Amino acid sequence: MSTQSVSAPPQSINPTAESVPKHLRNYQVLQPQTTHSGSEIEPIKQGLPRTTQSLCPECLKVIDATLYEEDGKVIMQKTCSEHGEVKDVAYSDARMYLKMEQWSFGDNRGLSNPAIPKATRCPEQCGICSMHTSHTGLANVDLTNRCNLTCPVCFANSNVAGYLYEPSIDQTRKMLQALRDERPVPCRVVQFSGGEPTLHPRFLDILSMASEMGFTHIQAATNGIKFLDLDFAKAAKEAGLHTLYLQFDGVCDDIYKRTRGASLWDMKMKCIENVRRAGLKIVFVPTIVKTVNDHQIGDIVRVAVENVDCVSGISFQPVSFTGRIARREREQKRFTMTDVARCLEEQTGLANRYEDWFPLSCVTPFSKLLSAIRGEEITQLSSNPHCSIGTYFFVSGDRKEAVPITQFIDVGSMLKEIDLMSRSVSASSFKFFTKVRVWQSLQRYFKPDKAPKGLTFTKFLQTLQGMTDKKYGRGEADGTFTYKTLMVAGMHFMDAYNYDVERVKRCIIHYAAPNGLIYPFCAYNSGPTYRDKIEKKYSVPLPPRAGKEVEA
Repeated sequence: MSTQSVSAPPQSINPTAESVPKHLRNYQVLQPQTTHSGSEIEPIKQGLPRTTQSLCPECLKVIDATLYEEDGKVIMQKTCSEHGEVKDVAYSDARMYLKMEQWSFGDNRGLSNPAIPKATRCPEQCGICSMHTSHTGLANVDLTNRCNLTCPVCFANSNVAGYLYEPSIDQTRKMLQALRDERPVPCRVVQFSGGEPTLHPRFLDILSMASEMGFTHIQAATNGIKFLDLDFAKAAKEAGLHTLYLQFDGVCDDIYKRTRGASLWDMKMKCIENVRRAGLKIVFVPTIVKTVNDHQIGDIVRVAVENVDCVSGISFQPVSFTGRIARREREQKRFTMTDVARCLEEQTGLANRYEDWFPLSCVTPFSKLLSAIRGEEITQLSSNPHCSIGTYFFVSGDRKEAVPITQFIDVGSMLKEIDLMSRSVSASSFKFFTKVRVWQSLQRYFKPDKAPKGLTFTKFLQTLQGMTDKKYGRGEADGTFTYKTLMVAGMHFMDAYNYDVERVKRCIIHYAAPNGLIYPFCAYNSGPTYRDKIEKKYSVPLPPRAGKEVEA
């Protein structure tokens, strides 16, 4: 068992020291020294400039890289001895980049049973390996590379590979079992993807199988076409589906013709209505391409707020470059998550990019506290703070007023408080008086005069419970326990030009493959791109017309 070491210097989430309660001013993050399987953990490097390891986009050799600030942006610069120098934008806003680092609460310790037990080279030895510091927060299982659309922006390259990748139900069971066998935390959240996963001939059976195997939250990454059939939507719900990760690039047909090659706007709205009637939830997934649909980020958020009864979040995904692309074109098209935050602020005024956004990894104190209370490890979203950023809006029911959580909660201080509690609370000691202390400690960070209409501190705590206990979050109670929330977030998945090995080691979004191994998202789809190797090995020649576009 590795010991915990105190990181230095102390973290400072809040903008001014005066706003931090006295007992938190000397707060320090606890950082584990090794993974569960014994590999040494090098803490996340902070500040600029700094060095990391990256890849040559030509030969994919691991090479050193420097991250530094230039003209307010974070630039990655690296030189391959064979292919020369490469520069690219890693983050469009250096101020936000540094701010995200202030919300870090230390690494996790990965798996106790990694498939690659004594790895020394990332990302060359993958599966998950002993160097990986995170367990699976969200698993992807590709069910097919067939699709009923032909999308120019699809990283999976559906329908153009020339072969059919469509695991059998037995192969799918093997992939799911590998996820459930992870220790010390079995994976519980799975997303079926593709291609278009609903085209798998056993899609509904696979949903049922996943539910029976113990997955507590089941998603489908879909374009929504199959859900135009209400009976299909209801059958998917009955089989165990909870959430659609719905491709949602904009609010007009002009956008969809450019990103998806078809007029889809009316179809998207009908899909939302059918999902509502079936009792499912939706997360919008817009692929953002600079100069194509970045001007509609605010409109996408407005549609989500208007449909907050069934839309629980937005996961923006700035496009990644999967092939060779000239430097000038990269500079013109590169769009990062800080650009998403800027556009949302400029187009809606709902959230300040420097005050209301935070890395999703900052929620780890909640997981640590629940782990301490239960006496066992639970899922922690301990990704690198530069992988994913977002904010939570609390939406009032009558006026559809959206208020970021950071405007009525001192989130930074509250997270520090929870992190400290997790170190002193145990399952045996968490009795009534402890619950009262937790209540009193957290209430000091709630600002009722700035909260949206009807949100009391009690309702706020109940909503937090709904985020961790899906029987409340899904509305299976009477619908009044939690307040309506909308997560607005996203990930800028890396490509070979801005690849950072430090991020890959902490990835929480993983792919399960028919070979029984599990791969980080940015190793499966970019960098070494294990997807190509896996799909070619477990595929058959494409049947006639299987890759043809189907009318939406």
